[in-house]
Amino acid sequence: MEEKKEAKSRFKRVCVFCGSSPDYKYCYRKAAVDLGNELVSRGLDLVYGGGSVGLMGLISEEVHRGGRHVLGIIPKALMEKELTGVTLGEVKPVDHMHQRKAEMARNADCFIALPGGFGTLEELFEVTTWSQLGIHNKPVGLMNVEGYYDPILNFIDKSIDEGFIYPSQRSIIVSASNAKELVQKLEDYVPSHDGVVAKAKWEAEEAEASTSDLKTETAP
Repeated sequence: MEEKKEAKSRFKRVCVFCGSSPDYKYCYRKAAVDLGNELVSRGLDLVYGGGSVGLMGLISEEVHRGGRHVLGIIPKALMEKELTGVTLGEVKPVDHMHQRKAEMARNADCFIALPGGFGTLEELFEVTTWSQLGIHNKPVGLMNVEGYYDPILNFIDKSIDEGFIYPSQRSIIVSASNAKELVQKLEDYVPSHDGVVAKAKWEAEEAEASTSDLKTETAP
């Protein structure tokens, strides 16, 4: 039997944002499994929020089963809530939510949002804003399963019409209804900026904030 070859990718690791709720429709379950399979077929590793429940658990299981590395980053305060089953791959505990998001972004080459709730939307919009500000130039994708993200895409178009978002920034987020098409769009993404200046300033400010936090924690 001929061994199936992996498709080549310009990425190494993909960060996936998704819901941790155990209550979801079959179409979202299938989307998570399909995305996991697509990452494996392209030889890509997974960075995610570290949970073993909901869509987070599904995609991590699929990628790990396919022999790819899985890195879960989770605040210590949420470990009991989000790690309720068997965890797969590497789990990296962090001190707080801001550190979680920064670590996820630092360890990934692009971002994908599966269907999810407030947490997923917050993570999605933060990395999108970072791209808008030139902090990074990594592509951001929406897995728009059965039109789940249509209201968000319509909201973005409305914001452009009302002058709150520049038309040129509409291309920051790409979307597709299936994993294969979405990952290919991310592969084809061409950033409108290099993000070097803003990124350097942001990292310097982040390092300064981390130092300040450390001094506060160790102060007598």
